[in-house]
Amino acid sequence: MPKLLVVDDEKNLRLVVQKEMTRQGHEVEVAEDGEAAWTMIEEEDFDVILCDINMPRLDGVSLLRRTRELCQNPPEVIMLTGQATVETAIEAMKLGAYDYLTKPYRIGELGALVEAASEKQQLKLDNQRLRAQIARSSRSLPEIVADSPQMKESLRLVQRVAPSDTSVLITGESGVGKELIAQAIHRLSDRADKPFIDLNCAALQDTLLESELFGHEAGAFSGARSRKLGLFEIADGGTLFLDEIMEMPMPLQSKLLRALETRTFFRVGGVKKVSVNVRLLAATNRDKNDAIVDGSFRADLMYRINSFEINIAPLRERREDIEPLSRYLLAKLSGPNAPRLSDAALDALHSFDWSGNVRQLRNCLERAVLLADNGIITPRELPPEIAFRDSRPAVSVSYQPPRTNGASSFQNATPTNLRDVERQQIIGALEKTGWHRGKTAELLGISPSTLYRRLREYGLESR
Repeated sequence: MPKLLVVDDEKNLRLVVQKEMTRQGHEVEVAEDGEAAWTMIEEEDFDVILCDINMPRLDGVSLLRRTRELCQNPPEVIMLTGQATVETAIEAMKLGAYDYLTKPYRIGELGALVEAASEKQQLKLDNQRLRAQIARSSRSLPEIVADSPQMKESLRLVQRVAPSDTSVLITGESGVGKELIAQAIHRLSDRADKPFIDLNCAALQDTLLESELFGHEAGAFSGARSRKLGLFEIADGGTLFLDEIMEMPMPLQSKLLRALETRTFFRVGGVKKVSVNVRLLAATNRDKNDAIVDGSFRADLMYRINSFEINIAPLRERREDIEPLSRYLLAKLSGPNAPRLSDAALDALHSFDWSGNVRQLRNCLERAVLLADNGIITPRELPPEIAFRDSRPAVSVSYQPPRTNGASSFQNATPTNLRDVERQQIIGALEKTGWHRGKTAELLGISPSTLYRRLREYGLESR
């Protein structure tokens, strides 16, 4: 609904225009002169301004000039006057006025101008959002493989909740495909033709996350040379997906809660309230109850985002999906001439406990494609820990450090619990890759953000 500001020192006239424009479906505010109008423009955004020229304190032409010079996204301005001259008309149009009407004017004529001006303003905003969305290189939705009863149940829940505007929390281990489920919810919703914007809350520093979510004004901080739209504004009308939401810092959680409840927020360094209509989807690989108990996540925000929960089972609990997933991933990696899996290789894939889930499976197959001869993948092309898996139970990461005569004490020590085992495996992988974190995460079959979290937990941030 276009938002209008009527600026005229004639009280009866501005009230008549307000009444008629409201009747035509616009949201209308009024101001008695240019100074009062400028105060309102600083506090909120308007699509179109209907402005008289001759007014006390600040006339219409001066107000038009000020909006063009100081507003980051200036509204369209239609000039109204009872004392028209060619000079004032030319000056107003040169300053960027949308059009110029002489009193008395017909309401129908004014309504048509307002519609055209508001459409132009909306096109400017849409263009800005599309540019920002393209810059984030949005991805299309791949096919979701669901042969197992667990995944079929998850997709059934997706189909039930998608048509609503309910906030959804998607839970599951790292690498199970939570983002694909979020994309599926968006594609099946009434917002499918609007933006789908995603953000990993663990991938940005705390100081940058607020600016990324809510945007900032020019000069808000060092390096902020111009206004930047936040993801909430880019996703307006569509869906915002926040992955690893429980990694969000506590001060930002309160701002997110208020934005979700009021559908309004302020940009960093801004004084104008921004209104949006966004559906929130969130995901986490942590236990939500533990996060609330240990005080790292607000309980009231959890209730707000967890109106409906969809849990994605780990790959080791839905082994029916391993073979079709492998064939699908091979086709994605190699196209129509993808190598086929031998029976022995399939048996090895089925027997392995995929702690890194689908992400780890994809990394495994990518390696196998590079090593395969004659279009066939055998156990020889699979990573050793998969091809020659022992019978010991899996832990949270799948890498097993090699045992040699010169092994360090942490490899020879007997762990007392799973956390000790995990810490030893991470150290072993770090040593194997020369403490290169990216290669270590890939070797362990986990995401870099998960590895960084583990390094902090175990005090392994430096060598």
